[in-house]
Amino acid sequence: MQLSTLLKSLNMIDCYNEGDFFISGIAYHSGDVQENDLFVCVKGYETDGHLYLEDAMNKGATVAVVEEFNKTLPIAQYRVENSRMALAQLAAAYYDYPSNKMTTIGITATNGKTTTAFMTDAILEKHGLKTGLLGTINVKIDHQLIPSDLTTPESLDLQKYFSEMEEKDTSHVMMEVSSAAQEMHRVDTVDFNIVTLNNINREHIDTHGSFEAYVEIKTRLIKQASKDSVAVLNLDCVYTKDLLEQTAATPITFSVEEERGHICVKDLDLSTGRAKFNVSVLKPIHTNNQIIKPMEFPIELAIPGLHSVSNSMIAILISMLNGVPVTTIQKALKEFRGVNRRFEFIYEEDLTVIDDHFANPGNIDVTLETISLMDYKNLQLIYAVRGQRGAIVNQENAEAFVKWAKKLDVNEIIITKSISDVTHRDEVTESELKAFVDVVEAANINVLLYDELDEAIHKGIEKATKEDLLLLAGCQGMDHGAKIALTELRNRPINR
Repeated sequence: MQLSTLLKSLNMIDCYNEGDFFISGIAYHSGDVQENDLFVCVKGYETDGHLYLEDAMNKGATVAVVEEFNKTLPIAQYRVENSRMALAQLAAAYYDYPSNKMTTIGITATNGKTTTAFMTDAILEKHGLKTGLLGTINVKIDHQLIPSDLTTPESLDLQKYFSEMEEKDTSHVMMEVSSAAQEMHRVDTVDFNIVTLNNINREHIDTHGSFEAYVEIKTRLIKQASKDSVAVLNLDCVYTKDLLEQTAATPITFSVEEERGHICVKDLDLSTGRAKFNVSVLKPIHTNNQIIKPMEFPIELAIPGLHSVSNSMIAILISMLNGVPVTTIQKALKEFRGVNRRFEFIYEEDLTVIDDHFANPGNIDVTLETISLMDYKNLQLIYAVRGQRGAIVNQENAEAFVKWAKKLDVNEIIITKSISDVTHRDEVTESELKAFVDVVEAANINVLLYDELDEAIHKGIEKATKEDLLLLAGCQGMDHGAKIALTELRNRPINR
């Protein structure tokens, strides 16, 4: 592609060593540069791409997009205000705007993005549609699964994936959209047909500077949606509800807690942990090619958790907006087995063991609320303290746990630093540990602390008796918990 064609997508300030070249590719890491590439100098959290401009030039880059000129180098340079925005614009232009040619569905929330994306994908596939998926766990292109490094890929990689999906005749793409992706302009040039926001809870406070900043960034997906798109919004979340008047998209709303919105939940039964409920369409929903009339139909989920109900309501609405029959939705949700570590039942014999990505207060609330509605004898809770997320996150997680402890008759918690099971990116600091322990002990709850994950799980299983519920809770520090617990349970009889 000619450079002059690509540059039409940019808002350039000025240039140095101007010229027109054939561009064979785009790169933002100097190590990925090939002959005749355009190199974008991106400023990141840890390093600055401008420092690698000479390296990129020596590897064959003929053009660079920069925020600051380096006039000691002969390479052609085009200056922009924000190189991350420029990368998104260039990537979309280079791949010829592939998201415009598919139904693209942006899914965001503090909790539940992954499950919602996978659940929606399962329903649309059941309907016979050819789907793609971009998310925390993997990228799905046709039948190929590519492990993910980021919840939302960098803009250049994202557009490349979209292009590959288009080549495979993909019709619908489910995409998890993180707050980091929105702040870093990775999705600026994505043409979303449907955007969704389920919930906003306290998370990523240290990353974004404050909770208020996090909310502002998180809601951009809805606020910046086009007038030709649809926004699926959860009326039970105050931050989501407030967006009704702040989006150009057509809002379609739902509620799990009350009889309001376009659709709502009725007759919810969570006694087994796996929800049964009725979906009531309260008023007509107008789409581009159909009208969804008021009706009521039953849903039975194979996956557990109160949060799964909310996630499923988004998946149901997206599916109905895409013409999927109710019978197909019902069958797909009854067959959908969930996503790893999202309130996952991993053992159901003498006792029940649940593995949960216990990430933040909102996540903790829905997890423990679900458990409060379940039938069991005693609750044994093993928690892997969050590392490298700051003391505030751990203090607030502890406060959420304490709030539920009395209701659940819990007076002891087993916690672990998971020293041998985390990398340096998730190591628990003393201040993080202290922030959690201080809150819990102040509530007169006994804390059993273990350095290693296997020691903590061993203690939890040792304490468990018949008909107990054992909860493996935590993020990266608990990632290996299920494997450890299942190995131990196979080799150790449960106390009677």
